[in-house]
Amino acid sequence: MCNDYRLMVDVASIVEDFAELKIKIRFGEGTPNLEAREDIKITDIGPIVRTIDGVRDEVELVQRRWSWPGQNKRPVYNFRSEGREFNSHRCLIVADGFYEFTEPEDPKKKRKDKWLFTKKNEPIFCIAAIWRETPEVGQAFTMLTMEPGPDIAPYHDRQIVILERNAWADWLDPTISATSLIKPLSAGTLAVEQVG
Repeated sequence: MCNDYRLMVDVASIVEDFAELKIKIRFGEGTPNLEAREDIKITDIGPIVRTIDGVRDEVELVQRRWSWPGQNKRPVYNFRSEGREFNSHRCLIVADGFYEFTEPEDPKKKRKDKWLFTKKNEPIFCIAAIWRETPEVGQAFTMLTMEPGPDIAPYHDRQIVILERNAWADWLDPTISATSLIKPLSAGTLAVEQVG
């Protein structure tokens, strides 16, 4: 499952993308300095977007830890979406790419093959997520997962939930059914390239 994603765009670009959808981003904790990052990994800090006291068209962008400690202290970085509604603590993970890993085609190679997935014709996309407060790490987020869509299935038997742009505001509204928003993208929506 996805344990590595990418965000190479700056805060201004994110604000602009959300503004096109009539969603205003606020910075209650100050505007973060988002450096371009090829790899955001489990336990790293990453930007998320979440609602402000249930106001539909206003959100806050904050930086939080990816994963909270679960059973046996193992990090909860992916969370199955099937059969759940997520009536609170929904958030969006802003990304412009994510990685999946497969067994190497070259049997002499020790490391797995690394594949970068991006959304065609869109500078950023949002991953459906939830956040939680824990005594060990404070507020942290995890990515939701689902059965793989046609672009991911050749590489992995699960995938993260990538929301269509017109569903970003709906995901942040807990009165809208989560199961109505969680669906695979159409074939050919994602571009894939081998990067390692």
